[in-house]
Amino acid sequence: MRLPLIRKRFFVAICGLALVAATCLAQKSTATAAHPKKKSTKRSRMAKGKKRGQQKIDNSRTEAIQEALIRENYLKGEPSGNFDSATTSALKKYQADHGWQAKVVPDSRALINLGLGPDHDHLLNPETAMTSAPAKPHAQPASDQSDGQSQQTH
Repeated sequence: MRLPLIRKRFFVAICGLALVAATCLAQKSTATAAHPKKKSTKRSRMAKGKKRGQQKIDNSRTEAIQEALIRENYLKGEPSGNFDSATTSALKKYQADHGWQAKVVPDSRALINLGLGPDHDHLLNPETAMTSAPAKPHAQPASDQSDGQSQQTH
């Protein structure tokens, strides 16, 4: 039985496409096996369980905080350098007494108020250096402005 010419060409074209598809798939699988995909470094870092950022307060910094809390009569005893429960409760009480949020992490305002704020020794002119926001200019009272206008009109 002989196939008509159109069916023969169609059959050859289908076989050719199947052959090309099979070769492409074979090349892709060997290329993937030769070059395995690298895993993201972020995911692998997270999988190891490493924490980022500061995990605890340095012992020397803790000792300075304890000395300041002792000086302000919020903590009793000698500074140990360990951020223990007594230090935590004293810091919470100090921050609450000043109207700040009473949390375990030292508030920056509390540290500055305890004399443990930023160090300005590295500045060239610490007396004139702008280390905080400038004060807002005061508005003139309304009566002074009206007097100046009335004098100009007369």
